[in-house]
Amino acid sequence: MAETRSGGEYVHGTHRSEQERLTLMNEILNARTLAEVRVRPGERILDVGSGLGQMSIAMAKAAGAGGRVLGIERSREQIARAQAARHAAGLEETQVEFRAGDALRLSLRDDECGSFDLAFTRFLLEHVPHPLGVVERMVRAVRPGGRIVLCDDDHEILRLHPEPAGLREVWRAYMALYDRVGNDPMVGRRLVQLLHEAGAKPARNTWVWFGACSGEPMFGPTVVNMMEILRGAGERMISERLTTATELNSCIEELRAFATRPDAAVWFAMALAEGIRPG
Repeated sequence: MAETRSGGEYVHGTHRSEQERLTLMNEILNARTLAEVRVRPGERILDVGSGLGQMSIAMAKAAGAGGRVLGIERSREQIARAQAARHAAGLEETQVEFRAGDALRLSLRDDECGSFDLAFTRFLLEHVPHPLGVVERMVRAVRPGGRIVLCDDDHEILRLHPEPAGLREVWRAYMALYDRVGNDPMVGRRLVQLLHEAGAKPARNTWVWFGACSGEPMFGPTVVNMMEILRGAGERMISERLTTATELNSCIEELRAFATRPDAAVWFAMALAEGIRPG
């Protein structure tokens, strides 16, 4: 099992289909996330766990010519892909830089520490055993009055209706895998607490919609994302005896059928919390 950007295990695997799933997830969520992050013109932004770089690029465009985004990412393969995406977007390295580093060792120069207007992370804290340590470093990275925005999952809130047969049991097994490797599948509900414990002043919390119903353009991709999540974690779930191959494959086929129903709906959202570094 691969390590995450701060030493924990990434339960989704590292195969090529996982990179494709991450690209799809960015297409589903980036515009919605960007609206809630509320990037301001000219902001200096730190993106912790920047992955394939799509969200970093979106924030750089929102910040405009006077802004700058620094993405910190552990995977050099993902950094290479992010740099290619930056080039394709017509942005310069002065606008978006991708740098190798770890969420607990941010690879910041002395003059960068405490200089950012905004520190952002998404879908990282659920994959690390000590999320508070990550948030503490994010707080120290921003200037007094700077913002820290955390986005992550609370997997327990997922609802599909009509519910596919076997989904509840397999989804519980998926959440149990997080616990088995020392991560938190419900970290989304803890984001405000983490901000407070890290020394930031919590300012607001909200949801970023991550669902869809039949008839919406993003319904199919949303269901595909769920199928690929379970497929990617499946080998480890089976090896840990949290589910069986038969149960997993049956659930995925039920999801495939669910995607064709005219009355189907996915109810899910990503938690978002914002804090301010005290002056």
